Amino acid sequence: MSEHGTALGGSKTDAVWRLRSRGCWQEAAELLRPAATADPSAALGRAELLIEQCMFTAAHWEQAEGALRLAEAGATTADQRAGAACARGFLAYIASVLGPRDRLDEAQAALGRTSALLPPDAPGRPLLDFRRGLVAENLLHDRTAAWIAYRRAHEGADRVGDELLRSYTWRHLASLSLAAGELERAREGFRASLTIREELGFTVGVAPALAALAEVSEPAEAVRLRAEAARLVQALGGVPVWLARRLNPVPAPTPPLDGPA
Repeated sequence: MSEHGTALGGSKTDAVWRLRSRGCWQEAAELLRPAATADPSAALGRAELLIEQCMFTAAHWEQAEGALRLAEAGATTADQRAGAACARGFLAYIASVLGPRDRLDEAQAALGRTSALLPPDAPGRPLLDFRRGLVAENLLHDRTAAWIAYRRAHEGADRVGDELLRSYTWRHLASLSLAAGELERAREGFRASLTIREELGFTVGVAPALAALAEVSEPAEAVRLRAEAARLVQALGGVPVWLARRLNPVPAPTPPLDGPA
């Protein structure tokens, strides 16, 4: 979820971000491929890109697994091993929701390893807390634990300046508020998430934010927001796939990974 800076230089990092933000994960990963064999940060960044692709497309699992194994093999420091373990937990979580089998045990074990490797004030803690919240909310169905984890992640993301992660924490806290009947708080969170994504230029994440805000908007505004989200999904080639199914008249949509069910 974070930008995962590398030592490749500003122009390369900017190019990766531009491609990623438009859903061009394969092209972004190719830019990191030359450095990934020698630079653990580049290897982890490439793995995270391909894992994010799985989340938006519900496909390309083998590519993500291969990239993650490379990142795991190249990790030498505690921080690098923690980053790879956190990515492993996230991939197992996504596979449990969208993939062919349940990998809850793997997700919990990997995130537990991450926690053991990271000091309490480590920059990677907010992302770990967020992913633990995802597991609690969507696999364990424990909203209280999810709320606590999301709050820690939200405060930590603010502390380290990770705006993209804050867009996700805003969104999930708003989702839990909506489930609790707190419409105004939910509206505030969904609107904040949308604003951050628009300001960052995270285009592939704007449609889910629009659709989420529509859930707590007046009927006429909700129709407009959903139509805008549908146009954006179409322009991006049908991603996120779970949102494309929600916005079109097809049966049994797949539950979203980063928004309200």
